[in-house]
Amino acid sequence: MLHATLSAAPAVARRAVFALAAAVLVAQAAPAPALAQRAAPAAEIDTTELMKPTDLADIAIGPADAKVTVIEYSSLTCPHCAHFEAQVFPAFRAKYVDTGKVRFITREFPLDNMAAAASMLARCLDPDKSFAFIDNMFATQETWAHGEGPPLTRLFDAAKPAGFTKESFDKCLTDQALYDKIVSIRDRAGKEFGVDATPTFFINGKRLQDAPTIEAFDKAIGEIVKS
Repeated sequence: MLHATLSAAPAVARRAVFALAAAVLVAQAAPAPALAQRAAPAAEIDTTELMKPTDLADIAIGPADAKVTVIEYSSLTCPHCAHFEAQVFPAFRAKYVDTGKVRFITREFPLDNMAAAASMLARCLDPDKSFAFIDNMFATQETWAHGEGPPLTRLFDAAKPAGFTKESFDKCLTDQALYDKIVSIRDRAGKEFGVDATPTFFINGKRLQDAPTIEAFDKAIGEIVKS
């Protein structure tokens, strides 16, 4: 079960653990319907609870006072998330974020240890570089997440353009406290907000039920930004 994979990880997040677990997970995991956003009963989440600060600051773009806040829960190894990033997000960002209408927040919902490790790397960068790093990891996902060769070697090669050295890479991936905080974000999303697949989106607290196309966002956001 994909949702349970990460929580079954050992408590000590040492590099050797990531190397072994990631190798096994990547070898066994293939794109599956469980990674796609699944329909769920319509539910409006308490926005106050959804926006409540966690131990990690939100990775966000767009004005804090925008009329609309879109929160995405994604996994960096999820092919459907990468598809959204490549095919939908550029138009979404130009239409809503760059015009100040939407604040877009991305939160971690790692489905495996490779995704958790990549999320940790994003958090180890200066905050103003995290979003661009995530964007690049989605763009190169096929190589580092699903390619051939040692998983951590692939991940390190993908992280080097962001300035990681072998030392800083290893230090980041052995930060137990950071690992625990990322897992906590994912677990809270599942338990309190019903997130069970990636990508999952909330628009001002309401879960997007349709496939995340630009047309679906237009429908969900249009009336709010007009009012």
